[in-house]
Amino acid sequence: MKKIRCSWVSADPLYIRYHDEEWGVPVHNDRKLFEMLILEGAQAGLSWLTVLKKRENYRKAFDRFDYKKIARYTDKKKRELLKNEGIIRNRLKINAAVDNARALMAVQKEFGSFERYLWGFTGGRPIRNCFKALKEIPATTALSEALSKDLKKRGFRFVGSSICYAFMQAVGLVNDHTVDCFRYSKRTLV
Repeated sequence: MKKIRCSWVSADPLYIRYHDEEWGVPVHNDRKLFEMLILEGAQAGLSWLTVLKKRENYRKAFDRFDYKKIARYTDKKKRELLKNEGIIRNRLKINAAVDNARALMAVQKEFGSFERYLWGFTGGRPIRNCFKALKEIPATTALSEALSKDLKKRGFRFVGSSICYAFMQAVGLVNDHTVDCFRYSKRTLV
């Protein structure tokens, strides 16, 4: 029997695996949360599949998203990244990754972890939506606006409301699998 998936999933095996195993599953690890925040920011103006195809290159180029190392990146290291054809070579996005690493560490000092800070926006539990079709899923919400505003206030960059909402979906802060999708009812998403 064929699995029914969210209609945005293309036939690309990488996209299918991402949807089936990762998208919408609650993440509670600071490094993984940082990785997804950086990748969502890198996506700005591009397709998510483009970013997924470059993900392993990003992991290598950005020290497996070790934010403590990234926070110490020098201008020389940033110039090296701009020459790396395996990632999206955008100066603003690369600089934002370094700034975001530093901002994340400040959040950790204040809240104990980035995870605690982020999950505080949802009361510690995923928001489970009941959308029937892709066209019902918003690009932003009042919650993504609030998260974006607070992240920006804390020095994060490339964290507009739509990026924040995509990030919230990716890391399971919200469950936006459509109700007909086989992943919607999985216990891991509750």
